Amino acid sequence: MYLVKRSIQAVMMMIIFFSFSAFAVDDAVNTGRFNSIAIDGYDTVAYFTQNKAVEGDKAFKVKWRNAYWYFNSKENKALFESEPEKYAPQYGGWCAYAMADEGSTARIDPEAFHIYENKLYLNYSKSINKKWLKDKLTMIKDADYYYPLETDVNSFIKK
Repeated sequence: MYLVKRSIQAVMMMIIFFSFSAFAVDDAVNTGRFNSIAIDGYDTVAYFTQNKAVEGDKAFKVKWRNAYWYFNSKENKALFESEPEKYAPQYGGWCAYAMADEGSTARIDPEAFHIYENKLYLNYSKSINKKWLKDKLTMIKDADYYYPLETDVNSFIKK
């Protein structure tokens, strides 16, 4: 009888664990596993001003959406602070290609980027970026749908 009771308890614990896991969402911003640095510490403003990936400096950092964003200069930091939505990458810096695939979250290669209609899109690799570019309008539409469903971004949006 003791073993049956223990087995039932174990099954119940597994059900509870997996039930909560099904409702878990990823962070709105892509940060490292053991830190809270956005987009691998790259300067999101530099993509727009220099059209290239530029590493940020922790001396110029801002906390936004529970992540630290690094910048290459105080000017870029000021630009971001004045309009973070304008400069932040789409989908919180998660891979745009993966987000379009039913809301999957994947890391990025900061060098694999594209700016379209004044919005920054980052991807897992340069080869994935090429695939994304072939069908970017559909990819954007799909990722726009999944991003608020699969991350906690809605907790940051003022209603």
